[in-house]
Amino acid sequence: MRAWGVVAALIGALALVAVWAPRAVAEGPIKVGFGMALTGGVAGNGKAALLAIQIWAEEVNKKGGLLGRKVELVYYDDQSKAATVPGIYTKLLDVDKVDLVVSGYGTNLIAPALPIVIERKLTFIGLFGLAVNEQFHYPHYFGIMPAGPSPKTDWSAGFFEIAGRQNPKPRTVALVGADAEYGQNALAGARENAKRHGLQVVYDKAYPPATVDFTPIVRAIQATNPDIVFVASYPPDSAGMLRAAHEVGLKPKLFGGGMVGLQYASLQTALGLMLEGVVNYDFWVPEPTLKFPGIEDFLKKYQERAKAAGVDPLGHYVPPWAYAYLQVLGQAVEATKSLDQQKIGEYIRTHEHDTLVGKIRFAPNGEWVKSRVLMVQFQNIENNSLKQFGEPGHRVVIYPDEWKSGTLIYPYAKAKR
Repeated sequence: MRAWGVVAALIGALALVAVWAPRAVAEGPIKVGFGMALTGGVAGNGKAALLAIQIWAEEVNKKGGLLGRKVELVYYDDQSKAATVPGIYTKLLDVDKVDLVVSGYGTNLIAPALPIVIERKLTFIGLFGLAVNEQFHYPHYFGIMPAGPSPKTDWSAGFFEIAGRQNPKPRTVALVGADAEYGQNALAGARENAKRHGLQVVYDKAYPPATVDFTPIVRAIQATNPDIVFVASYPPDSAGMLRAAHEVGLKPKLFGGGMVGLQYASLQTALGLMLEGVVNYDFWVPEPTLKFPGIEDFLKKYQERAKAAGVDPLGHYVPPWAYAYLQVLGQAVEATKSLDQQKIGEYIRTHEHDTLVGKIRFAPNGEWVKSRVLMVQFQNIENNSLKQFGEPGHRVVIYPDEWKSGTLIYPYAKAKR
């Protein structure tokens, strides 16, 4: 009888192990995986995004994690190269066994991950991708960038709307941009907007991504004497175009539009007075009309750590959105009380989300239901100091009207000193 009692006890113990072992595994950390540009051409934004993501994870874990479980970040350097992305996401899913994935930074590094995400039917949130889901039509892709439901045209709509409100209206436009995915998408939308506003396109060319001397390009634009100039450029190109425009003396009535990089503190302080009068897209600036709940507290935390992390000291451009795309994902996990990809994706698609960049609701194609691409004008630039760019009154919101904080100085030459 004693032997049978021991056997019974062992069987009971094994039964308890069988019952509790799965629960013990389930109580491990929730792993969130992603690639991020920590080296290479867009590493400045990638590292700033990573700091924001880390702040989100720390805050979530202080509150008890997600579903009562700690959040663990698993990430790899994509080196700013699209070719590295498929291997990273395959490793995250097959080796690291992450529970959730989000994208790295930018169009060129989001698109290569989508085929893997789609094959495995995962929910995927992209950070600053322009029209990357246009060819896939994947129902569980969501873009954290306020480009609107028609991203190519929504991107530049404000620039052309501002031009169309002037009296007399501009009649001609020059279009120029990088011969890469972002530039091509932005220029395609600009052509449609130019046509919509009855503008004659007098210059329409793309330059090779490796271009370093923009003076010949600007001289060619000047020769066509356009009323407005729309530029779709990457950060080094944006600086090169602006410097060349000053060297040549290019003074259209409106200049800018789609210049990536003018949102960065490093370029702002490097270009200083050359920025005066430029009208360009942005997503958040320190204007009184954009004080969304939580954003100032977040930026304070970010800025306190930015110097040690070697990232953008102001953090106005990418960091709030990097924090926000994890907010959306975290809210969906908590609301569905699940890590089921289909449930999470369905929740994100059908609900409005409160984030530190405002309320977000997604259209069926994963873009925002309503565009909130800002057009801001650099005004009252005094010098190259960083302090002014962290204050209101220097990047004035002039479009859309809902968020407007000042008045356009027009034409461009009038703003120059």
